[in-house]
Amino acid sequence: MRQLVCILGTLCVCLCPAAVVAQSGAPASTGSPQAPPATFTLPVITVVAQKEPAPLEKIPASVTAVVEDTILGDGLIAVSDASIFAPNTFYSDLSARKVSNARFRGVGSSPANPSVTTFIDGVPQLNANTANIDLLGVQQIEFVRGAQSALFGRNTLGGVVNVVSVQPSLSRWTGRVTAPFGSDSDFGLQAAASGPISGDRVGAGVAIGYGRRDGFTVNTVTGNTVDDRSSFAAKGQLFFKNAGGWQAHVIVSGERDRDGDYALADLNAIRANPFVVARDFEGHTDRDVVSATLLARREGERFTLTSTTGLVDWGTFDETDLDYTQFPAVTRANREDATQFTQEVRVASAAKAPVRLSDAAALSWQGGVFFFTQKYTQSAVNNFAPFVLSPQLPLAVTNHSPDADLDDAGIGMFGHGTVTFNDRFDVSAGVRFDYENKSADLQTFFVPAVGPGSVVDTDRSFSAVSPQFSVVFRPADAHTIYGSVGRGFKAGGFNPTSPAGSEAYGEEGAWHVEGGVKSVLAGGRVTVNGAVFSIDWTDLQVNLPNLSVPGQFYIANVGDAASRGAEFEVRARALEQLDVFAAVGFTHGRFKEGSVSTGIDVSDNLLPSTPGHTATFGAVFTQPLGSLSFFARGEVANYGAFKYDDLNRAGQDAYSLTNLRGGVRFSNRTFVEAWIRNAFDTRYVPVAFPYDPGSAPSGFLGEPGKPRTFGARVGVTW
Repeated sequence: MRQLVCILGTLCVCLCPAAVVAQSGAPASTGSPQAPPATFTLPVITVVAQKEPAPLEKIPASVTAVVEDTILGDGLIAVSDASIFAPNTFYSDLSARKVSNARFRGVGSSPANPSVTTFIDGVPQLNANTANIDLLGVQQIEFVRGAQSALFGRNTLGGVVNVVSVQPSLSRWTGRVTAPFGSDSDFGLQAAASGPISGDRVGAGVAIGYGRRDGFTVNTVTGNTVDDRSSFAAKGQLFFKNAGGWQAHVIVSGERDRDGDYALADLNAIRANPFVVARDFEGHTDRDVVSATLLARREGERFTLTSTTGLVDWGTFDETDLDYTQFPAVTRANREDATQFTQEVRVASAAKAPVRLSDAAALSWQGGVFFFTQKYTQSAVNNFAPFVLSPQLPLAVTNHSPDADLDDAGIGMFGHGTVTFNDRFDVSAGVRFDYENKSADLQTFFVPAVGPGSVVDTDRSFSAVSPQFSVVFRPADAHTIYGSVGRGFKAGGFNPTSPAGSEAYGEEGAWHVEGGVKSVLAGGRVTVNGAVFSIDWTDLQVNLPNLSVPGQFYIANVGDAASRGAEFEVRARALEQLDVFAAVGFTHGRFKEGSVSTGIDVSDNLLPSTPGHTATFGAVFTQPLGSLSFFARGEVANYGAFKYDDLNRAGQDAYSLTNLRGGVRFSNRTFVEAWIRNAFDTRYVPVAFPYDPGSAPSGFLGEPGKPRTFGARVGVTW
């Protein structure tokens, strides 16, 4: 808390350059800061937090929108990078991009069964392996906190992350080319262009991105860096519209990541000497993601019809040293592949034509149906050197754990309505029914057969009804007061690998209560949003390490929990050239009485990976000078202390990260800038998990957060 007070005091005295979060509603971004408009008002941000477009300040929910100017201007690379702008949001990531788990307000679980689901252009990412993608051609990222199951269905118990692509221009061709480079041989290249190809009816867009860097972590056995990173991504789009109100948007994208090994080591060792490991085997983590999306929409005079079709095909393959020592003891090769298909059809009342119930009341409504299938396979092989499993076993042994096939299919039906009285008072109600069936064929075995194997071939069905209610009062056009209550739902399922008897886990449910205020002040130059929340959930799913199979995890229901907290966001156009913002959140989440994990009572323990507070402050400054424009931006992000595991045996103290960036733009076309991230080289360990004390004497493996990095970026826009 002392750190947080110091940061607040420092920023009140002297606003260091930092990144502004709210620059939406402006023309297409060019990749570097633009001079603020002559007026002092902030632009209106439109979000799809409730599926239909609406101003952020009118939504009865906590929503943070990170828009294109911030994504490009602050050099954000992946979805998780944008999370620092959203209060009570924390991503427990490993440095390899495939491992990413979002948490809102203490709500989070496993990448295989997320509590916060990422939607990319309306398509849910059913496995978090495909959620943390490179930010290529992205217009906006929305962090919508609180239960969203009444509209979005399964696995949105904690909220949703909406990623929206830039729509191709129908008026003129625009584009940009940027090249960042920096320390640790960091180099990248991003290019994008879009424009009309048939009058004002058909537009096209293309974007590509490449990035690489050397690793931060040195293996003392070989002298190599183990955590090198490289990726290539591409996105192509076509956009059509006709005079009849129909429009169609086709998006095809792909990403190829070829990363080095995990930088994992004993927790105490990396705190004493970070970015150093000693292992005989250096592995890799590969990820390939291909997706295709078709968005079709017709806006009629009385209603709109929207269809969202999505296909996602992905595969990962990683090899790593499982004993994390210089001795040739255990390695693992793990391959995962999945294909998902989703289809949603939705009908809603036209934005300007609600159903008139009386002279004083009008009804806005929407309803739809959703269908999905997912086929997932995993083949993980642990390779044990002779004598490792037993001093009497002089043979190399492979443990196949698991060889798994999981099939999932489901359907959801939902409806939502809002009655508005005299344009001042809204009463909303929504409900959704979800049903899904999961089947599992799970096998574990040894080669040679030195121990017993297991076979699980079964299926289960899950269903839930998720209601939501809200009340909104607008005492004036610029002020909104709201309250909401809703139930979140997360399906149960099967673990590809787990201790005997834990192959299946049950569904999880939670009730969320929230109250908040949203205001636009000072003639549109300041927006202030605040909220308080309470979450009570049952049969909480927790991601636990499988101590019988090193380096693998399983999901188990451990009991009940509660989370209480508050959030505050402000953004302001302080001067014509200066925008400032702040986002602060507090969360107190604990297990309830009677919660048991792996046979141990965890009652009143803190929820894992849940900082007691998050706080981000910043500003962006732009000063035109003739044909030049100077700019500076950055942010200071502070995270409170948190525990790594549900038993609360180890944790991370509070820490702060400072990012700075500044440069000059020439004739509104070319720019050059310098940047530094983690400017004060803060040492911290954002993620760690229990592990065999034979390989990790502290009982935990962890991975250090990124050290200080710095560099420059040049670019051309048109």
